[in-house]
Amino acid sequence: MAGTLRRASVIDLLVRHTRESLAPSEIAVALFQQAETIDFVLGWPPGRSNPRPLLELASRRGPMLIHDGLEALLRDAGLTPPPLTAGSWLIAPFIAKSRVTGAIAVRGEADRYGPADLVLLEGLVSQASIALESARLIDLHDDGRRTWQEVVDAISPALCIVDRSGAIRRANRAFADLVNAPPASLIGRPWQAFAPPEWSTDLQRALDQQGAGREVELRTGERTYAVTAVPISSTDRSAVVLLFDDQTERRRLQDQLIQSEKMSAIGQLIAGIAHDLNNPLASVVGFADFLTELPNVPPNIREPLTVVREEAERASSIVRNLLGFARKQEHQRRPTALKPLLDATFVLLRNQLMAQRVEAQVEIEPELPMPDIDPNQIQQVFVNLINNAAQAIASTGRPGSILVRARRWMDGVAIDVIDDGPGMSELLAGQVFEPFFTTKAEGEGTGLGLSISQGIVKEHGGRIMLSTEEGRGSTFTVQLPLSTRAAAPPADLGARAPTRRLRVLVVDDEPHILHYMRATLEAWGHIPVVASDGEEALAQATRERYDLIISDLRMPRFGGREFYEALLSHNPATAARVVFSTGDTVRGDTLTFLESLDRPYLHKPFSLAELRALLAEVVRESGSQTSLRDTRALAADAIPGT
Repeated sequence: MAGTLRRASVIDLLVRHTRESLAPSEIAVALFQQAETIDFVLGWPPGRSNPRPLLELASRRGPMLIHDGLEALLRDAGLTPPPLTAGSWLIAPFIAKSRVTGAIAVRGEADRYGPADLVLLEGLVSQASIALESARLIDLHDDGRRTWQEVVDAISPALCIVDRSGAIRRANRAFADLVNAPPASLIGRPWQAFAPPEWSTDLQRALDQQGAGREVELRTGERTYAVTAVPISSTDRSAVVLLFDDQTERRRLQDQLIQSEKMSAIGQLIAGIAHDLNNPLASVVGFADFLTELPNVPPNIREPLTVVREEAERASSIVRNLLGFARKQEHQRRPTALKPLLDATFVLLRNQLMAQRVEAQVEIEPELPMPDIDPNQIQQVFVNLINNAAQAIASTGRPGSILVRARRWMDGVAIDVIDDGPGMSELLAGQVFEPFFTTKAEGEGTGLGLSISQGIVKEHGGRIMLSTEEGRGSTFTVQLPLSTRAAAPPADLGARAPTRRLRVLVVDDEPHILHYMRATLEAWGHIPVVASDGEEALAQATRERYDLIISDLRMPRFGGREFYEALLSHNPATAARVVFSTGDTVRGDTLTFLESLDRPYLHKPFSLAELRALLAEVVRESGSQTSLRDTRALAADAIPGT
C-alpha cells in the first residue's frame, strides 16, 4: 500500500485487505475534500444502504466499535440513521497531519467484532492514510506541472530551460514550433541540436551573460527575435531560461514610425525650399508679366517672354503641388473638379514615371460632375494607385502605359487607373487591401498604401475595386459620390486696373520683387513705396497713410507677423489694410496665423492679374466703406493647392 501512488488504488487495496482480514458483509469508504464535504465514496457490495451518516460519525467521534445503540448515537450527533443498522460496526477515520481526510465503516453480523478487530482496522486505515496523503501530494505536483505547462504553452514568447551542460529541461510549445520539433523530443537533448547554425554564436553569448539583462537579436527569414537569458534564481545558476520574444511586428511599426517622421521632416523641408523657390519665381513671373504688358514690345521678344512666363508658372505649379500634397490640413470636403486634381497629381509624378519608362494618359468625360471630396486626401489615393501601377510595370523590365479615365458612374463618378503591367493572381488580388501586405522587396514598401487609400475612399462614402488577371494588367476603380452642394464661383482675376490712384506700401526682403512691384504699380498709375523689412515698414506706415500694404510674411530680423502685430497695437485701422504675400503655406504656424486673421493673402508667385484683382477690390471696398476682411483669400482661393 505504501508504494501505491493513486487514490483509487489505495482504496481498492484497503477494501481487499479489510475483506480478507475481517470478512465483513458491508464496507463503505469516503474521502473528504474539506470538512464533512465528501469527495469520493465507495460502497461494497454496490447497491447497499447509504452509509454516509456512519462515515460522518467516524469523522467526528474517531474509531468506534458499536454493537447496540447505533441509532441513538447517530441521532445524538444530529445524523439520520440509515435503514439498516443491525449487526456489529467498526468505524474509523483517515487522519493525515491532524486532519480528517476520510472514513471507513465495516459491518458484520451481530457480536462478530471485538476490540482486536477495531485495532486491526485502525492499523489498516493508518497505512491507507499515509498512502493517500502521498498520492495527494503527487496529484498536486502533477497538477502543478500540468498547470505550468498549460501556462507556458499559452504565452506567445518561446522559452526553454537549459541546464549547465546545455541540455533542455523544459520548453513550451512556442519554442517547439520555433525550432520545428515535437515538444517531447526536446527534453534532455542539447539546445545546439535544434537551433539553426547561424544562431549558435549569439545564443551562446546570451547564455554567457545570463542575468545581465542584455538582449541578443536573432533573425530567421523575415522574423526577428530578441533573446534574453535569465537564471532561474539568483543563488542557483545551474539552469537558465532562454526567452525568445518575437520583435517582427514591433520592428515593422518602428520602421513605419521612422518613415512617418522622415515624411514629416520632408514636409518641413519642402516648406523651406518652396519659400526659397517661390521668391525668385515671383520675380520671374512678375517681370515677365510686366514686360509683356509694355507697349511696342517687338514680336521677337514677346514670344521668348511668353515662354519665360509659362515655364516659370510651370515651375511654380510644381512647387504649389508639392506644398498642397505635404500640407497638414483639416479635412474639408468640397465640390472638386477632377481634371485639375489629376493634372496636378501627374505633375508631381512626372519625373518618376519618365524614369520608369511609363507613359501616362488622362481621359476626362465631358461635363463630368464634381464629387464632394477632400482634394488632398483623394490626391493621396491617386498618388498611391499610380505609383503602384508604375512600380508594377517597372518590375517587368519593359516600358508600359497607365491610363487614368474619369467617367460618370450611377449616382457618382468613377476613376479607373488602368495599367498594362504583370497583373495579379486571384490569391494576391484578395490580399492587396490588407494592412502590411506587400509584394515588394523589404524596404521598398510598407504594405499600407492601398489599405489607407481604401479607408480614405470609404470615409468619402465610396469604394475601391480591383479587376486583374495574371499577365494582363490591373484596373483599380475609385467610385465616389457626387456633391450635393454648388461649387463656389471662381474669383474674377481679369479685372482691369482700378480707376482710382492708390498709395501702396510693398514690404519684402527680396530686392527683385520690390523692383518689379514698384515698376508695375507705377506703370498702372499708383504710388508705390517699398520697404525691405518689417521695421522699416512700421516706420513708413506710422508716418503716412496707405490704401494697401502688401507685406511678405517671412523676412529676416523683423518679419511680417511682427510688423502686423506692432502695427495693430499702434493703428488698427491701418493694420486692417495689410495683405500678406508668402511662398510658404505648408508650415503649420504660417497657415494657422494666416487663417486666424481671416484676411486675404497672395501666394507667391502671383500673377499681375491676381494683383490687379486685389487692387480693384481695394477700390471697391474703400468706396463702399466696408472692410477688406470680407474678401478673404481672394487671390489665394483662385490658385490650386493654396
